[in-house]
Amino acid sequence: MWRRRAFLAAAGAAVCLTFLPLPAAAEPEDADEAIRNLFGDRPIREGKVTLKLPPIAENGNSVQLTVSVDSPMTEQDHVRKIAIISPRNPIPEIAIFNLGPYSGRAEVSTRVRLAGTQSLRVIAEMNDGSLWVGKASTYVTLAACIIG
Repeated sequence: MWRRRAFLAAAGAAVCLTFLPLPAAAEPEDADEAIRNLFGDRPIREGKVTLKLPPIAENGNSVQLTVSVDSPMTEQDHVRKIAIISPRNPIPEIAIFNLGPYSGRAEVSTRVRLAGTQSLRVIAEMNDGSLWVGKASTYVTLAACIIG
């Protein structure tokens, strides 16, 4: 008798949980808003930023990427910030790296989780306040960051 009541309670709870709203996946507008929150409405130019990303990622749980920015990394001309933005992840800001003239090279490598096939954007902020963007796409066969 006790097992039957526990089963009925669990089944009732499962039915109730199916009607709870789930957070929506990110949209490209969310990525644009994240960029505005990070950098304001300053103009963003293409160039200087290179994003290396595999064209096909078998598993979105761990995708290797490398970002490099064309900068001499001197006191007068260096990268201040690198932001990796994913338009399809639940939280668009994947990573933010703060650099300075003593960083040596304007290059970072990391592994990220991706919620499906998408085009990533990387924005580099220079010490003069200018913003530069680089883009790359990858096809993800098994998505990560699935909500629900």
